[in-house]
Amino acid sequence: MVNPYFRTYTGKWVHIRDPHPDEIGIEDIAHALSHMCRFFGHTDGFYSVAQHSVLVSQQVPARDALWGLLHDGAEAYLGDLARPLKLAPEMQWYRSLEDRFLLCFARKFGLPPELPGSVLRADALLLATEFRDITTVDHDHDWIVGECGVAPLDSGFFIHPWPPAVAEDRFLRRFLELTK
Repeated sequence: MVNPYFRTYTGKWVHIRDPHPDEIGIEDIAHALSHMCRFFGHTDGFYSVAQHSVLVSQQVPARDALWGLLHDGAEAYLGDLARPLKLAPEMQWYRSLEDRFLLCFARKFGLPPELPGSVLRADALLLATEFRDITTVDHDHDWIVGECGVAPLDSGFFIHPWPPAVAEDRFLRRFLELTK
């Protein structure tokens, strides 16, 4: 039988199929996401899920900002999958585990159980902007809009990737700012 627990960066044991709020730590989320590159690493340089999460949290109303920061937090425990893979019908098991982690986060951090619509919109907006700024599809505006359903943020906003240590620090600072 396979042990359903794994050990995190801070030494916590997390049940991969049935997480409990006591097993979740913001330091583990920040650390893991800051070392995880978006787009399976198919970017112009390293760009972390943690930075993406901070930017999403800054694009939503204040009441939704903590969900914006944590919306991809399950990836700290499950890994980041490319959207076409994650949405494939045979990946329902992954989406189910992701939902369990998000419900666990809701309980842990006192959030409503559903991701707010503003977070989903900001996530799409950042995805479009990331395609423009950190991947090789920057000159294909029509493809970006078709893929994301929205245009990138205006050209006055440009993503400059942070190194992992900076992303981790900014993620934790944003969390403290939103929970004080």
